[in-house]
Amino acid sequence: MNQEANGLHEQALSKAAEIGIASQLDEVEELQVEIKADPFKMMAGEIDSVVIEGEGLVMQESLRMEKLEMQVNSVAINPMQAAFGQIELTKPTQGNARVVLTESDINSAFNSTYISEMLQNLQINIEGKPVTVDVENVYFHLPGNNKVAINATVKLQETNETQQFSFTAVPRVPANGQGLILENIEYPEAKELSPELTKALLDKTTQILDFKNFDLDGISLQLNQVDVNNNHLNVKAQAYVEKIPTD
Repeated sequence: MNQEANGLHEQALSKAAEIGIASQLDEVEELQVEIKADPFKMMAGEIDSVVIEGEGLVMQESLRMEKLEMQVNSVAINPMQAAFGQIELTKPTQGNARVVLTESDINSAFNSTYISEMLQNLQINIEGKPVTVDVENVYFHLPGNNKVAINATVKLQETNETQQFSFTAVPRVPANGQGLILENIEYPEAKELSPELTKALLDKTTQILDFKNFDLDGISLQLNQVDVNNNHLNVKAQAYVEKIPTD
């Protein structure tokens, strides 16, 4: 296979992977897949690398990634399938990934119908009294200093009274690398409205930041590190690849 023909074959494989990945997403602003394949290695069942770069990738339930970067090297494939423009892995592989979420991304998820409905009719205690509340207007803030802040309006159904509720927390990657957890909770002026309300918001934040939500068919992420910068949540992860979707 000459260099020009190999270049065209790489382009064909790359385009097939782009279409396959895009088909699993609700929305795509930009997506590029670059497959590097030495022709002799490919005939022997190996491609050199697969690089996936995307921006504005919307998953199910309004979850959006501002940016995705992923690279896997030395991928074992079925050479016969590759000849027909398909990438069939003959064994799983792994690589590195980076995901960026913005403050706006997380707020959109929090205020989506899916999550908002879970924050209605909560049975909690405030000052020792059982009440039913609706949590409204959740605002998730990334102030930096490796902290996140959550502010919300809480409406008491019994009295129609509203109260403001807020706290800060530190995100951490658990030992299993699945999602993020929030710890070291702090309240403004050391005032906690309700432990149950804090738990409800922590649970929903954990649910949104569960990176299983960002898995593609055959591609999953195990988190290694999280950094909070102003307005951005940067996550480094190990990518586990069993399949690369193609059209």
